Amino acid sequence: MNDRILVVDDDRSIRNLIKVYLENDGYEVCNACNGQEALDSLVSNEYDLIILDVMMPILDGVATCIKIRETYTMPIIFLSAKGEEINKIQGLTVGADDYITKPFGSMELLARVKAQLRRYKKFNNNPVSKNIIEIEDLIINTDTHEVTVREKKVKLTPKEFDILECLARNKGMVFTVEKLYETVWKGGFVVSDTSIVVHITNLRQKIEMDPKSPQYIKTVWGVGYKI
Repeated sequence: MNDRILVVDDDRSIRNLIKVYLENDGYEVCNACNGQEALDSLVSNEYDLIILDVMMPILDGVATCIKIRETYTMPIIFLSAKGEEINKIQGLTVGADDYITKPFGSMELLARVKAQLRRYKKFNNNPVSKNIIEIEDLIINTDTHEVTVREKKVKLTPKEFDILECLARNKGMVFTVEKLYETVWKGGFVVSDTSIVVHITNLRQKIEMDPKSPQYIKTVWGVGYKI
């Protein structure tokens, strides 16, 4: 089966041009003219990759990318007339895998598409991938005990890794300090023990862009922690 690609752009001529490029190379292509239409299409269709324009009416590319990343992991390539570095950084920060600046040529587009599909398939077809936890740009490999954040490897102590793995495997679940301690240390919790608090603080320093406003390890005040 050919790879299916969703092209999202409010400019019909650009959508049609990309469609021709991709279909001539053997891809199956579907179009959407804005972010909301793209999200609606994702509900009933499966795609291997999304090409997403940044500037669109109704729902722009950045907001659309954020919504997509709440559920889906397929590669997203941003398409924009804005070529400044800050725009590229913003796009990659919210979950895009690559960024192409308009105008672009067919060879560049196809090369980027092939590279992202190759990486995505290799990752998802790897037997070890079932032991990989991926939350946005945080990747935890439970076999090799490696953690990557924003494509950079982070060194964690064994207990820091165990705490992070526990929270990540139970994404959305709130763990009290007592429950987290008993799960990781496999023993009874002592009220005066501050190990969890110290380890959480150290983890945030290592994986969060802003430890005071964490993206991953959230504090649920009066209860505990969650991802």
